[in-house]
Amino acid sequence: MPDEILSLLPHDFPDAQDEAFLEQGIRDLVLAGGCFWCTEAVYRQLNGVIEVIAGYAGDSEDTANYDAVCSGSTQHAEAIRIQYDSHIIGPGTLLKVFFGIAHDPTQLNRQGHDQGRQYRSAVFYQNGAEKQLVSDYIQLLEQNGALKQPIVTSLEPLTAFYPAESVHQNYAATHPNQPYIAAVAQPKVAKVQHFFKHQLKKDL
Repeated sequence: MPDEILSLLPHDFPDAQDEAFLEQGIRDLVLAGGCFWCTEAVYRQLNGVIEVIAGYAGDSEDTANYDAVCSGSTQHAEAIRIQYDSHIIGPGTLLKVFFGIAHDPTQLNRQGHDQGRQYRSAVFYQNGAEKQLVSDYIQLLEQNGALKQPIVTSLEPLTAFYPAESVHQNYAATHPNQPYIAAVAQPKVAKVQHFFKHQLKKDL
């Protein structure tokens, strides 16, 4: 793997204390970290992840479509819903990938060249325990100096998640030569394969 890819990942990222969430059956986690094409691709390869759906969270159903969200006129964020088996993988691992690889949690209302609140860093929590888990983990990351800049990830209550149009599902895998995918998504996928190689699905 090229050195410039490895240099982007913090090597001493701490682990979240997620023991209370393990062995609880099938669970969901909704995350927003910029373009959902990229974040979706990162998580699909992890063992224990059953399904990843690209979609929208943060606003109403009538504005949950790609054109409206990309216009920046809604309160939606491009988000993903990760369905995972907590007997195999915990939310702590998912959060470690989120803050360490899937996106840059220090960028406010943008990811790279994608700008606007629709590309904000956010965790859409489903209950108080999940909110506390994420809040505690952000505090741990900051205490450990895991990132060079302050984390700006917002914690927002999940009122609803709306799946995106079918063309956006599994987009990175079906469009590997698309320039944006090659430049932005594939390096992140490669980093997960390197740093989480013991937690990948066997068919990769």
